[in-house]
Amino acid sequence: MAERIRCEGLKSLMESDDAFAIFDIRERGEYNEGQIYQASSLPRSQIEFRIADLVPIRSIPVIVYDEGGERANLAAATIEQLGYQRVYVLEGGLPAWATAGFPMVAGVNVPSKEFGEKVHIEKKVPDISPEELSARFASRDKIVVFDVRTPEEHRRFCIPGAYSVPGGDLILWAEELRQKSDTTFFIHCAGRTRSVIGAQTLRRLGLTNVYALRNGTMGWILAGLELERDPGRERHSPSPSSRAAGEMLALRIAVEEGIPMISVSELLNLPRTEEHQVIYLVDVRSPTEYAKGHIPGSMGIPGGQAVQRADDFIAVRNAKVVFVSQGQARAVMAAYWFRQMGFEAVVVLREGVQGWIRDGQNLSTETSAARVHILAKADAKARYLNPTELDSLSSSTGPFILNVGTSQEYQAGHVPKSLWLSRGWLELKINGLCPDPSQPIVITCPTGQQSILAALTLSARGYSDVSVLKGGVKAWIKEGHPTEKGLDGCVMETNDVVTPASATGNKEAMVRYLEWEISLGDKFKR
Repeated sequence: MAERIRCEGLKSLMESDDAFAIFDIRERGEYNEGQIYQASSLPRSQIEFRIADLVPIRSIPVIVYDEGGERANLAAATIEQLGYQRVYVLEGGLPAWATAGFPMVAGVNVPSKEFGEKVHIEKKVPDISPEELSARFASRDKIVVFDVRTPEEHRRFCIPGAYSVPGGDLILWAEELRQKSDTTFFIHCAGRTRSVIGAQTLRRLGLTNVYALRNGTMGWILAGLELERDPGRERHSPSPSSRAAGEMLALRIAVEEGIPMISVSELLNLPRTEEHQVIYLVDVRSPTEYAKGHIPGSMGIPGGQAVQRADDFIAVRNAKVVFVSQGQARAVMAAYWFRQMGFEAVVVLREGVQGWIRDGQNLSTETSAARVHILAKADAKARYLNPTELDSLSSSTGPFILNVGTSQEYQAGHVPKSLWLSRGWLELKINGLCPDPSQPIVITCPTGQQSILAALTLSARGYSDVSVLKGGVKAWIKEGHPTEKGLDGCVMETNDVVTPASATGNKEAMVRYLEWEISLGDKFKR
C-alpha cells in the first residue's frame, strides 16, 4: 500500500536535486482549474497507457494527488500493480497544499507558456497586430505567413494564405527563407507561445525579417477578421538544399550553444552506464515519420509540441533528455529550447535516425512495449461481444451500456442508449449507476483499449456479467450500425477534456485566455 507524504515533505523534495515525478491524477479540466506548480497531468484513465514512458525506471519515487478524495489512493494502487516500488499519496491532496500556501497555478502547460512570455520579453521578439498584418495583405507587400501549429490544427483553420510549417521544422526552411531577403515572414499559432518561439527560432538562425503574429488566430478573430477554414493547399516541403543547409547550421548552433552530441554506441551504452538516471529518448520528427520507423523505446513528440507541452512528457526531474531527428537539425533546435527552459542534461543523437540505421540498428513501428503487455493481459481476460451481437441485445431490454472513452469522442458518436463515464471515476460511480452486480454490462470506447481495462476493474469488484464491444465504436460504425451524438448520456461533468479557447468560438473565453497568458510574463517585466 502506498505511503503518505505530507505537503512539507513534498515541498522539500521538489526543492532538492533528487529524481522524482509528481502527478495530478484528476481529470484534465480539474487540473486546468488549479494544480501544484510543475506537477504533470496524468488522469487516472491514462495511467496504464503513459506511466512507462513518463517514469521509465520503476524505483523512481512517484507522488500522486487529487482533491483529497479516493482517486489518488486508487491511482497509487494501479501504479504499484505496474511494478513501481516507491509510490506516495499526498496527504490532504491539493486543498492541503493550498492551505499550506505552497505554489499553485491554473491552466495547462504553464511552464511552457510562462517560458514563451519570458522569451517574448527578454529577447524582444518583434510582433505585429492582426490589423497591421491585414493591412500588409491589402498593400500587396511581399509577405509569407507560416502556421507553426500541428498539421491537424492547421487543417481546421488558419490565417488566410498561411502555410503549414510545424515549429520544429523551421530550421529546415531557414536557408530557403534567407534567399528571400525582400520578403517578410510572419509566424502564427492559436495564441502566443508557438508564434514567439517560432519567430525567435528563425531570428536565432540569422533571419531578421521575421515577426510573430500577436495573439495568433484568437487575436485575428477578436480583431473582427475572418480565418481561412479548411485550407486545401498542398503542404510544401523545404528544398533538399535548404534541408542540407539546416543540418550544417545545426552543427554550428550546437557548438555555439554547447549542446552535446552522442553517437549511436554511446546511446546504446547509456542505460548500462547510468542506471540511476532516467533517460527520455524523444523523437521530434512528424507523427508520420515516427510511425514509419523509430528507435525502439523513443517517444514521438514533434519538436514544436515538445517545447509547447514539456511538462506533459518530461515528468521526472533532473532526467537526461536525448533528442532524435532524421539527421540532427530538428533535434538540435529542440535541445536548444529545452536548455533555454532550464533542462540541463540535454543531448542530441548525432546523425539521428540516419546514423542509427547506418550503424546497423533496427527501427521499430511498435508502441510502448509496457503498454502492449498491459493491454494483452487485460485482453486475455476480457469477454467480447461483436457489434452485431450487441445490436441484437440492444433491440430487447438490453444490457447496461457504458462508454469510457473521452467525452469528446462520446459526443461525436456513440452506441445508442449508452451512458458516458470517465474511467477515472469508474469505481466511485458504478454502484450508483448499476447497483446490481449481476446486471449485464457492456463497456465501449472508440477502439476497445479503455474498455478492456474498465471491464477488468468491474470484474474485480464483483460484477459477474461484463462484456467489451470488440473493436469499439469504430467497429460498430464500420459495420453500419447507427450512432447517437451529443452529451445527453453523460453521468458526470465533462471535464476530462480541456477545449482550447481558440476552438470554442467564444470571444470572451479567448480574451480571458490571452489575458492569462500575457499575465504569466509580468514577473519578467519586473
